[in-house]
Amino acid sequence: MTADQMLRLILTSRVYDVARTTPLDHARRLSSRTGHQVFLKREDQQPIFTYKLRGAYNRIAHLTADERARGVITASAGNHAQGVAYSARHLGLDALIVMPLTTPAIKVDAVRELGAEVQLAGDSYVEAKTRCDELARQTGRVFVHAFDDPLVIAGQGTIALEILGSQRSHVDAIFVPVGGGGLIAGIASYVKAVRPDVQVIGVEPFEADAMHRSLAAGMRVALEHVGIFADGVAVREVGQLPFALVRGTVDEVVRVTNDEICAAIKDVFDDTRSLMEPAGALAVAGLRRWAEASEARGRTLVAVLTGANMNFDRLRFVAERAELGEAREALLGVTIPERPGAFREFCTTIGRRVVTEFNYRLSGRQEAHIFVGVATHSPGEAEALAALLSERGYRTLDLTRDELATLHVRYMVGGRSPDVGDERLVRFEFPERPGALMDFLDRLGGRWNISLFHYRNHGADFGRVLAGFEVPPNEEAAFERFLVGLGYHYERESGNPAYEMFLSAGGD
Repeated sequence: MTADQMLRLILTSRVYDVARTTPLDHARRLSSRTGHQVFLKREDQQPIFTYKLRGAYNRIAHLTADERARGVITASAGNHAQGVAYSARHLGLDALIVMPLTTPAIKVDAVRELGAEVQLAGDSYVEAKTRCDELARQTGRVFVHAFDDPLVIAGQGTIALEILGSQRSHVDAIFVPVGGGGLIAGIASYVKAVRPDVQVIGVEPFEADAMHRSLAAGMRVALEHVGIFADGVAVREVGQLPFALVRGTVDEVVRVTNDEICAAIKDVFDDTRSLMEPAGALAVAGLRRWAEASEARGRTLVAVLTGANMNFDRLRFVAERAELGEAREALLGVTIPERPGAFREFCTTIGRRVVTEFNYRLSGRQEAHIFVGVATHSPGEAEALAALLSERGYRTLDLTRDELATLHVRYMVGGRSPDVGDERLVRFEFPERPGALMDFLDRLGGRWNISLFHYRNHGADFGRVLAGFEVPPNEEAAFERFLVGLGYHYERESGNPAYEMFLSAGGD
């Protein structure tokens, strides 16, 4: 597939039978905050609230009569599934969609409402794709790939045609979410063919950065573990054709954290009053990170908003983490003397700052530990507050970026147990789906006593558990083998400062 061939496919795509030319909206608040003129390409305004309709329809519209009679099949975490289902309904074709069990319910329901048959299989796209391949062989249906297909890529590339053909003809850079690579391959192919001076910048989560790693290695790299908070871009390996196109057309790939994605969802809401799904706001998160790292100002930047199929129960998690992603909240662990008036003195030191969270419990007769959240406007303000508390004689830990603290400890303050011995602390993740917690507990078994356990459903991608086990020193090697054999992603948390301050039996 040459650049000229891809350009021709983009220019002759049949997307507008069903897709809309979406607006390019000025983001006033984002522009003010970044020092650039920021515009949002509103693909959330497509009939299925995502750009995926473009590529899916362009592929299916080119099927032969024999292929149409056999029906279509695909594997998808949600948005491509809706694109295939909508396109099949429009063309009067039969569609079967295989989706992971972890797919947000709003996407599963939307696919069924569009008339497609849905089968749920596996905890990831890879597992769903394996089942999809089996069904395709058994039924003879035509497989419609989510990203590794020239007609799908060309359909997505029409977004670039609209951006550069709009009245905002002067564009310096376009920020594009990257999953399997179909979207950025299409956009970059068109942009570099007609406006090579315009930068095309991909954006990936750190937890799903297959394109970034592949470009660095000069070959496609398959990830061992993929975070699916931004489920629309959660793939282990980018497509073969997208990677070949991206290598010669994309200027760079920016990676962002989940907290930055949550902050970007809030940014988009502030400017548009629309709620993006995590992958839908990914480009904004990358734009912000790029703008903060760049000394340039006054440029015209476009972020492609790719989808608004947000599960409502994820909003709690997004709201909690958005403040951290925007550096608008500092989380501190503070030690104060245990004497009359000490608590009031501490509050006086905090002053009139907005306190977002306050956890306190008597932990001894000499001193006490406080977990406190304080509203801030910048990372520097959090550092200044921590320095002030230290100057006033308070031992202070900045826990803002401590995952153990933000996910678990803040809900467990005061949980010391003097009877616990040889406690080993471990954080686990497992795909969040019905029955997942019980499956996890069943695998833990009963060889070692569980001395601590905390689980909270955030409506997010993975169930997150903090567990303590009483493990004698002479059984440490066996315990490590046990953890590996469980098959869950885990992190040992020995020596974590938040644990030592608030939960450890041996703490002060």
